[in-house]
Parts: sequence; C-alpha cells; structure tokens
Amino acid sequence: MSYFVTGATGFIGRFLVGNLLRRKGTIHVLVRKDSRAKFDAIAAKMGWDPKRVMPVEGDMTQPRCGLAAAQVRALKGKVKHFFHLAAIYDLTAGLEAQQAANVDGTRHALDLAAALEAGCFHHASSIAAAGLYPGIFREDMFDEAEGLDDPYLRTKHESERLVREETRLKWRIYRPGMVVGHSQTGEIDKIDGPYYFFTLIKKLRQTLPPWMPTLGLEGGRINLVPVDFVADAMDHIAHRPRLDGHTFHLTDPEPMRVGEVLNTFCRAGHAPEMTMRIDARMFAFVPGSIRTAVGNLPPVRRMLGMLLRDFRIPKDVLKFITYPTRFDSREAERALKGSGIAVPRLDDYAWRLWDYWERHLDPDLFVDRTLRGKVRNKVVVITGGSSGIGLSTARRVAEAGAVTVIVARGREELFRARDEMKAAGGKVHAYTADLADLADCDRLVAEILEAHGHVDVLINNAGRSIRRSIELSYDRFHDFERTMQLNYFGSLRLIMGFMPSMTRRRKGHIINVSSIGVLANSPRFSAYVASKAALDAFSRCAQGELSGKGISFTTVNMPLVKTPMIAPTRMYESVPTLTPEDAAELMVRAIIERPSRITTRLGVFAALINAVAPKAYEVIMNTAFELFPDSAAARGDKPSAKERAPSQEQIAFAALMRGVHW
Repeated sequence: MSYFVTGATGFIGRFLVGNLLRRKGTIHVLVRKDSRAKFDAIAAKMGWDPKRVMPVEGDMTQPRCGLAAAQVRALKGKVKHFFHLAAIYDLTAGLEAQQAANVDGTRHALDLAAALEAGCFHHASSIAAAGLYPGIFREDMFDEAEGLDDPYLRTKHESERLVREETRLKWRIYRPGMVVGHSQTGEIDKIDGPYYFFTLIKKLRQTLPPWMPTLGLEGGRINLVPVDFVADAMDHIAHRPRLDGHTFHLTDPEPMRVGEVLNTFCRAGHAPEMTMRIDARMFAFVPGSIRTAVGNLPPVRRMLGMLLRDFRIPKDVLKFITYPTRFDSREAERALKGSGIAVPRLDDYAWRLWDYWERHLDPDLFVDRTLRGKVRNKVVVITGGSSGIGLSTARRVAEAGAVTVIVARGREELFRARDEMKAAGGKVHAYTADLADLADCDRLVAEILEAHGHVDVLINNAGRSIRRSIELSYDRFHDFERTMQLNYFGSLRLIMGFMPSMTRRRKGHIINVSSIGVLANSPRFSAYVASKAALDAFSRCAQGELSGKGISFTTVNMPLVKTPMIAPTRMYESVPTLTPEDAAELMVRAIIERPSRITTRLGVFAALINAVAPKAYEVIMNTAFELFPDSAAARGDKPSAKERAPSQEQIAFAALMRGVHW
C-alpha cells in the first residue's frame, strides 16, 4: 500500500503521517524545493522513517502540483490513498493567497491524483465550508452554506465544491472543527482561533487576582478539537470500507460557548474568570446600518483598533464570537464507533495548551525585552537620581548603555553617584537643580537640551512626602503648597520644557513616579496624595492628546519603598516595604513595556472597591487611620528611642495591605 500526502509538514499533516507509519506502505510527501530544510527538520523531530517517508519535489501552485512527467509515471497506479491537506488555514490571509492555495491548489491536487490513478482522494476541508449557517449543519449539507463573504470561508467552500464535483476519482471529505494543540503535549504551530485571546487572558492575570470576578461575553458555540483527534479520526475513517462519497464532521458533539471556552483558559492560565457574561446576541436588535455607522466613527475605530493591537486580536476574529452554526457529526461517530477515538473534554487538556503557548508562542517572548534594547545611546533624565529609587534606576539604565542624566538638589551626593556610575563604565551626567523652583526647572531644561539635543525618556522621580493628619495641618497650609510645588508643578515644568522637542521628533516617553496612595486614598497623606493625583490626571489628559504623536506617558503607582523619605516614620521599620532595587525593577518594566500605568494588584483592587462600595471602603480607611497614629515628627515632638513599637495588630494590617502607606 502506498500513500501520497500534500501538506505533510503542516500541523495536521505531520501527525497524520505519524499515524500512517503505523501501517504498511510507503508515504510520498509533496515538498517544495525551498522547503526541503523544513521537511528534514520536521521529519527528524517527528521520528519519521526516512526509508518509508519519501519527499517528492513539487509545488501546489503549479499544474499537477508541479510534478514532472517522469515523477508521475513512477508513481502511477501505486497510490491507494491520496491525502490532500495543503491549504491556508488563516482568517487573516488575503483573498489572492487563499484563492491560490485553497482553490487552485485543490484543483491541481485532484488533477495529480487522477493522473496517478489514485484509489481514493481524501480532502481535508473545514467547518468553514458551512460559512455562517444559522442552525445545525449536517454532514450531507453543502449548498445550504450561508455568509460566505469572508475570503477564508469562501475559498474553503469552493475547494470542497471541486472535490464534490470530481468524477474521475473516489473521494472522502473531512471537515475538522477549529483545530487546537495536541491534547497530550499541548503542541501547536501558530497563533489561531482561541489562542488570539490568550494575550488578553495573560493581561487579566497580571492585573487582577484570580478570584476577582470580571465581565465577559457569552457568545455562540465554538467547535474546538485537538489535532491528535483529527489525525487519528482521518486515519481511521480513511481505511474503513464502503465510505466513499461521504463527508465527515470531525467536531465536538457538545461544543462550548465562547464565554465558557475563555473561562476554561482563564482557569488554565490562573487568570480571573469572566463570571458575569453578556450574550453578544442581545445587540442583534440594533439595526445593522446603525451598528455599521457607529463602528465607522473615527474615535470608535481608533479605540477598537488600539485595543485589538494591544491584545493582538485580529479584527476578523470578532465575527466568530457570535458563531451561529452547530454541526451534526453522526456519520463520523458511526465510522469511529468501537475505535476508542473521541473528542476529549477541553477542561482535561486546556492547561497543556496554555502551558505550551506560554513557553513557546507567547508573542511577548519574541519582543526585545532587554533594557539595553530600549535605552542604549538614548538620553534618559532621572530626577531625584542621587539616592533611593532614582539612584537604583540610574544604575540600571547606565549599565544598559543609556546616556544617563541624573538630577538632584544636593551637589555632593549627586556627584558622588555620578562618579560611581562613570567608574563602572556608564555615560552619566549630573545636574543640580531645585525642582521646587520653576525658574531653576527652566534653567535645567535649557542646559540639558543644549548639551544633549533632546531627551528620549524623562523620569519624574523627585518628590516630597508628608505624613500628617489633617487635624494637625490646620496651621500648616504650606505642607500642601510645598508638596504641590515639587511633586506637581516641578514635574509639570520639566514635561512642558522637554515636550516640544519630543513632539517634533514624534517620540518620547514620560514616566511619572506616583504612589499607591493615589489608588488607596491613604489617610494622613492628603497633601502628598493630592499632589501625585494631580500629576496622574495631567498624564491621562496629555496621553489622549499626544499618543498620536508618538509620546507615551506611564504612571507608576509605587508601593511603599524603604528610602530616606519614609525614615521619620519609625513604624515603617516593622512593615513590608520594597527595596530601592525592587522599585527600580518596576521602573525598568515601565521603560521596556511603556504601559499607561504600573501598579500592584492590591492597588487596582483598592481602586475598584472604592468605586463600587465607597462607604465600605471608607470604613477600612478610617480603621487604618485610627490604627496608625501620627508619628512624633508629624506631631512636632522630638523622636524618642522609647517610642512605642508597632503592635501585632498594626503589623498584621500592614502585611494584609502590603505596600500601602499608612
């Protein structure tokens, strides 16, 4: 017995060839000349017997798949089963490419199979051949397909039509569902189908705790099948007698809704589940013309495009969220009866799919995530760069090859930091400035631009924190003035100074070191939090204006960090804090990823609880206020060595609300 297989190096094909090798006979595999290296690599990986798997040089885009007359004569009458799997399985591919591969390629394969006098032509079609049929699509249905406007759906339908109209050959047609990875290994060869949503799921995991309920879509039922089921089913059915002229749905008889599928992968990826799901079909009552008009509004298109780019979801995928078709698979089930071949439950192997994607296919794996790749030879300005978070961040960017500009008020400490980094090989420049003085800010901007021409990254790290209750601040209005002067006006003055050159160059990144207190509304920090909140608000407004000009704003809602700023509050010696080096890691992430905001899960949770249950959150904050008294410094007393140590209750509360200022 001899086989001929097109698309053997494709995802389904490589597993089908492995199954055929368990049977007797030679397997002839169509291989393009420029794909021979790919074939050799896959053959080695899959452990194919080189004496039985024989490459046949050809090209699906050519008549008779590009085989020479001598090749046809050598194989004529020897091929009992001709498997045609070569096709483009990609919703995002263009019409011309899909027409050439799916329709013309099938025509050439049929001609070759007829010339070889093959026993049976086995065509790997797809449930896409049904289009967007509203209802149950049986295996004997074909012309009833609807909604074939999409190039992928149309070309899969037309390629199957060619096989159905074939009179020279016996044929069998297989319509797999949406093929996902191997149920035992998780292996998949590309991002497709539900994998498009994995980046979104990962972002949910990074942002929210796994027990947090989120909002999602219910959607239609989507038919997923693992590649090993498809290969096993095709191999088994192909060798069953008296099934020629039949079509087989290799589908899940109990498909899950889109929302259920996404939640299954949320569980696999340890992300919060979409417990509140909206059925997308509820929007069907809105006339199509109105939906189209709203969707074509420039702000809507731009926002949707940005979200889809961020989550790496092709727009064409969205139409399948309300997929309307169910598939009857009685013919396939009858042919597989007694074989033990059945579709496994997605719950049983979803974790393997997620694990393989995260280890091998996550797009973030292929992005330059090195700090050096982002800042080498770029001008990075860091205020408050002589100590704490600023110094630790400066060391990291200097090591990565940036032209590092550190700014601080104290000359001696600043220059000592500069010299230390220069001795380690960094390109470091130091400028003294009082950022609470707006005239000094202007002078600093002018000096830096004159010396370096432009600024690529501005990190507004310098700040002043005051921990004092409002009742102790009645006669200390200057507390509010001086925090606002440095934390808001000083930072804003630098932004406004460097922004003109950034907009001219159409690139630049502003990173503002804010506080988790802005999200948690920490009591006793009204002056500090208000100044940081003002800078946060400015950044959000500016981002809306300047994102189209290549300017990014990142707000880092920094948790409590062990720096000289918090030293006056003795209690902080006994509560969890970040080290400056830990904080620098957040700054490095901000530089590399350029997100709008970096915060902790607790910060997001605090803001959410405050939004949905403000009175309940008020009780929590007041409890914290009563639990943590003003420090001796805030009261105007001299710090005492005998100052009462934190109680177990205080330490426990601070540990529970890790990183929040109290």
